[in-house]
Amino acid sequence: MNVSKLLASTVACLLVTLAPGASAQDDPLLKKIQALNWQHVTAEGNIAGRATFNLDNRLSLLDASNTNEFLVMQGNLPHTDTFTVASEDLRWFSIFKFLDEGYVKDDEKIDADALLTAMREGNESDAAERKKRGLPGLFLEGWFIPPRYDQETKRLEWATLLRSDSGRKVVNFSTKILGRHGHMDVVLVSDPSEMEHDILEFKAALKGFDYVAGEKYGEWKSGDKVAAYGLGALVLGGAAAIAAKKGLWAVLGGFLAAGWKILAGVAVAGVAGFKSFFKKKSS
Repeated sequence: MNVSKLLASTVACLLVTLAPGASAQDDPLLKKIQALNWQHVTAEGNIAGRATFNLDNRLSLLDASNTNEFLVMQGNLPHTDTFTVASEDLRWFSIFKFLDEGYVKDDEKIDADALLTAMREGNESDAAERKKRGLPGLFLEGWFIPPRYDQETKRLEWATLLRSDSGRKVVNFSTKILGRHGHMDVVLVSDPSEMEHDILEFKAALKGFDYVAGEKYGEWKSGDKVAAYGLGALVLGGAAAIAAKKGLWAVLGGFLAAGWKILAGVAVAGVAGFKSFFKKKSS
């Protein structure tokens, strides 16, 4: 695998950024990454037994154990049941995790303005909690891409533009692929300066994704579990969003303790705004 550089600008700036032009010969981390068991030939990769991903010669995939190593190498806590799909040169990579939270009804109209207001309200008030938990400062500047749902592909996607304490701009691009028993949560990691190009390449790659028989959205049957939230709440954090009455930081604390740091960004940006958002929706 020819790795020229690794660009890892996640929401919480958790993954290291290597110098442009770094090679496995002069960077120990790249050498370790290169040694992982990448699947990068024309093949069908399996994701959590729920979906398949048809690879071509431009893509690489890591299974759960290798994804755990990949993320731990970059300073993240251990992960389970997460998978990596990346461009062959690692210009971008994406982390996949299936959340078995039930069938999400897609008949809800998304109010991007209301969602952004909820996220902004929470952004300032959760600063102290982020500091307490050792998370870097992160300030929501707005939508890089407003939430949008594709009825044909059953994909919900959006991107937020954030600014770190140092002034560094961070783009968090999230995709939720709805299925019969839950949804595949996907986070794209890329250099913000190349994000627009990489989003297009990533979305083209997603054409190779498909749920296995029995897991497809259209195969839902009466009696199957239905998620306790819709598309709007999914943008705010899914199950974490509806737990506002219990205290969201307790829920998110468990999320982070489990090591799923990459997902923290959207939720962290909107914690205190969840209650006001759902109050407005109910009224």
